[in-house]
Amino acid sequence: MLDSPALAVLGALVLWWSATGVLLWRVHWADRGGRDQHVLSVVLALPMLVAGLAGVGATLGDDSPRGVWLAFLSALALWGWIELAFLSGIIAGPVTAPCPPGLTGAARFRRAFGTIAWHEAALVVALAGLAWTSAGAANAFAFWTFLLLFGARVSAKLNLFLGVPRINTDFLPTPLAHLTGYFRQGPVSAFFPVSVTLLALALGCLIERLWRAEAPGDIIGFTLLVALAFLALLEHWFMIWRLRDDRLWRWMIPAKAPKPQKLRGHTHGL
Repeated sequence: MLDSPALAVLGALVLWWSATGVLLWRVHWADRGGRDQHVLSVVLALPMLVAGLAGVGATLGDDSPRGVWLAFLSALALWGWIELAFLSGIIAGPVTAPCPPGLTGAARFRRAFGTIAWHEAALVVALAGLAWTSAGAANAFAFWTFLLLFGARVSAKLNLFLGVPRINTDFLPTPLAHLTGYFRQGPVSAFFPVSVTLLALALGCLIERLWRAEAPGDIIGFTLLVALAFLALLEHWFMIWRLRDDRLWRWMIPAKAPKPQKLRGHTHGL
């Protein structure tokens, strides 16, 4: 079963949807309890980070479909933990204030980068570690998975900064609420066509590699990467389409805790 390309496509789609939903559910649930709950989320998820690291190490020499699946899942585990730490505000950046009014140009970019600097550093360190450990390995699909996710995420962040028509800020948790001031909602910038072209080229290259693949593990690995690249390209187009992709996960987001009502009249002590 693990050597089925159809299962690989379905698996990538389900993992993309479910993993995103679980992360959003957890950080918004933690919002109800404040920073302590966000810290707890990151601590409780540490086994996922450890499992991802162990999975990468265990699959470097295993190029079977099973090994490729495990490498793919291990990369997602590493990525998921770092994203959870980012969304929880634990690994974000030294700048935690909204963008000052009227800030433009290089000053705006430097300040915007300061809001996510630690997150980007964590991703780069993880990517460099995967590149080093995967060099010459029989199974490097953990590295390629992480690299694809990294490239797509950097592209999406630049588009949000430079300008796109559709920006959904409803899913931003409280620790990252200040990021909205660094987004630019409006006409697409010159970077958008460049970014979708590069993603389309990456997708085309992966399809070509899949077409030429002969080993069962390579077929599964490149099928997973093709599906992931297609979803990344689709997410970029959602930035300009009128389609409401947020409906895929909105039903999973817990309602915000009601604000305490002020008591009227007399109050009674204990």
